[in-house]
Amino acid sequence: MMPRMTDLAGKTFVITGANSGIGKITARELAKRGGHVILACRSADKTQAVIDELKQETGNDKIEFLALDLSDLDSVRRSAEQLLARNLPIHGLINNAGFARGLKGPKATTKQGFEATFATNHLGHYLFTRMLLDRIKQTKGARIVNVSSKSHYSAKKIDWDALRSPTKSLGGLDEYAVSKLANVLFTKELARRLEGSGVTTYAVHPGVVATNVWRGLPAPLAWVARKFMLTPEQGAHSTINCATSPQLATETGNYYDADGSQRRPARLASDEQLAKQLWTKSAEWTGLPV
Repeated sequence: MMPRMTDLAGKTFVITGANSGIGKITARELAKRGGHVILACRSADKTQAVIDELKQETGNDKIEFLALDLSDLDSVRRSAEQLLARNLPIHGLINNAGFARGLKGPKATTKQGFEATFATNHLGHYLFTRMLLDRIKQTKGARIVNVSSKSHYSAKKIDWDALRSPTKSLGGLDEYAVSKLANVLFTKELARRLEGSGVTTYAVHPGVVATNVWRGLPAPLAWVARKFMLTPEQGAHSTINCATSPQLATETGNYYDADGSQRRPARLASDEQLAKQLWTKSAEWTGLPV
């Protein structure tokens, strides 16, 4: 069951990767409550089809597309600049988009030379969030939700050199775990840096959900895996709860499970020095001040 939400009329939400899976369901539910929802995605054509569908389903015309390719830092900058130029308040930034290389995916680096999973799941979101942060801080009661994963528990360390190299592990599972650890560390460091600002942050494990993030898996394996996965509707529960629940309005920097309950993250995810180091490295790599 979707969490019960307050009236969202007059509030603006930006959701990355919102044209399928959890992001699409999140956009739908926020739009149902009258929210102004911006779908930040790569494909204009695919996203426009989803927007048309959501407008029809929700009766809300305030649903729109923002071009964003998280694997390309130049695209991230353009996207953030375009959004800032509109002078819209940002009540909720939901960093939802995710990428898992899969067994067939290329062991590639991005345009700027970063390992593809890390670049998409963390570094692009880091730059996007940092560029929007002043606007977010100007919006009363704003929230930042980072969709992570329980796979972050399996990350043993962050190999900084490996983040500038092609994917090495089979199926990219090790790199995926590191990227999801980065999501939790980023959430906690944001909470520390935003203390007293009124902005709250949340890291979410949506559950193992049947979405396009697993598109790199071989078809037979994907078919079997999906039999044991949650639906996108179930997976969106915790994200929506963190983005809108009045009960969580004063909570910040915490990690939440698929059922919406707060959980203790991995020990590494609570390492304050590692979080600061990740912030510093990410700032250097994206050309931002620390």
